[in-house]
Amino acid sequence: MSKPIQHFLSLPKPLVLALASALMLLICVLDYITGRDFAVSAFYLMPICWGTWVVGLNTGITLATVSTVAWFIADFLSGHIYRHPLTPYWNGLMLLALFLVVVYLLSAFQAAHYHLEEMVQRRTAALEAEIKERKRLEAAKLQAERLAMVGTMAAQVAHEVRNPLGSITLNLDLIHREIDRLARAGGDSPNEGRTLANEMREEVRRIQRVIEDYLQFARLPKLQRQPVALNAFLEQKLAFLRVELEQANVKLRTHFDPALTTIHADAEQLWQALLNLIRNSREAMPGGGELTIGTWRDGRQALLRVSDNGKGMTEEQQQRVFTPFFTTKKEGTGLGLALVQQIVTEHGGHVECESGDGQGSTFTVFLPLTERS
Repeated sequence: MSKPIQHFLSLPKPLVLALASALMLLICVLDYITGRDFAVSAFYLMPICWGTWVVGLNTGITLATVSTVAWFIADFLSGHIYRHPLTPYWNGLMLLALFLVVVYLLSAFQAAHYHLEEMVQRRTAALEAEIKERKRLEAAKLQAERLAMVGTMAAQVAHEVRNPLGSITLNLDLIHREIDRLARAGGDSPNEGRTLANEMREEVRRIQRVIEDYLQFARLPKLQRQPVALNAFLEQKLAFLRVELEQANVKLRTHFDPALTTIHADAEQLWQALLNLIRNSREAMPGGGELTIGTWRDGRQALLRVSDNGKGMTEEQQQRVFTPFFTTKKEGTGLGLALVQQIVTEHGGHVECESGDGQGSTFTVFLPLTERS
């Protein structure tokens, strides 16, 4: 469709109605002036079609009727005499019938045109969504391959380091006893030696915790799927966390969708993922705050959402939040959220994060539902 035609068809409806009416009157005057020398009655279709396409069917019918009346008046004023007195009425009736046929056909064509446009838009949107989902799956697959490689390396390193750390811990205990023995023999205070030994022991324990996180991330057990009444399961598990959260001045709110009944998942791994999200939110609110946990059913998906009103994240942090070993915490390993993503991906779902600096964070877990859910 050319640009001039598009311009005329995109004019405001009141303006189109006014211009179509003016054009119809102009054709009526031209019809009267030319009399029967020129057959200009077909030009009435111009304002009729224009008004029908832009304004609507009822406007087209009105313009068709008024155009017929205008033609009849122009024909009557021209003074032409017909062989039969009913001929002009018959001609007017036939002209009206022609106009109405064109109006209804054009209206039907317009409806089909809009339906086709809507269908094209829907299919285009579906195609874009499919392309986006494929890109997401490709990125998830690539990240999973990288995580598998990193996990294997981490497991090997952790295995090699864990045994020496156990030996170091044992020797620290022996050193602690020796400090006490020497202090008793010499009459000196063992406090300074104990302090140094305790500090070394704490550092060794911290390294052991990091190693355990690495091993847990690298050796995630195979899923053991079974029917899980998600809402009841979460209520039971969260009951044990309420005291811990209250001690941290964190108020827990829950919202469980009754439409979400049973899902098929590995309950313990799913709880492990949720526990990491809860602890991440709690640590984001060092002075206390509000933690909201909810479930929803959205078509063939189960949604599990964890929201807090903590310090939030910058846009750069949000983009790297699931990257292994990325952390903003002093003693963090950067594997908590990566483990969450790994568990959810193993379930065939994905995790999304919404956050703003100083505005809290929301993590949403999307899990597919089976036909039995």
